Amino acid sequence: MTANVRASAPTGGWHAELTAHRDSRGEFVEWYRASRFTAETDVPFTVAQANMSISKRGVIRGVHYFADGSGQAKYVTCAHGEVLDVAVDLRIGSPTFGRWTVTPMSQDRPSAAYLPVGFGHAFVACSDRAVMLYLCDREYVPGAELTVHPLDADLALPWPTELPRILSERDDSAPTLREVRERGLLPRF
Repeated sequence: MTANVRASAPTGGWHAELTAHRDSRGEFVEWYRASRFTAETDVPFTVAQANMSISKRGVIRGVHYFADGSGQAKYVTCAHGEVLDVAVDLRIGSPTFGRWTVTPMSQDRPSAAYLPVGFGHAFVACSDRAVMLYLCDREYVPGAELTVHPLDADLALPWPTELPRILSERDDSAPTLREVRERGLLPRF
């Protein structure tokens, strides 16, 4: 998998390495503890919805975000397989607007990431099968989620070149970051 790449990490995101407790039965990973998260970020996080996605090798999901007050903060981890997880600061007026961070996540190297409201989220499945788990602070509002094209040349996300690139029709027809900014479809800092 590609090494941990960070392009001037966005302000407000958070990443933690997790501990896997392994024995002859398998392993156990505590992937979220409210007291630890709040102590390290000073952000209260209430879980309102939990999601799971299962993707095959080369699937790119995202860059998904919300432009209005219906946005979700997300806490994510890879429960099975391996992915490159991407957080992009899409908040107009943020000192780190347009910057991204890419974090390898896998069942073998457990970690978790927090993406505040206004961040775009994406990932690519690097294994034959990857399972991502999401905790969200708000319930999903149908029709409110927007997307930036994950292969936008100006955004220049470092997707692995050795993988196929499989996109949903929605993500493949998504506008670029420049286009959503010109249309006034980005959140404010």
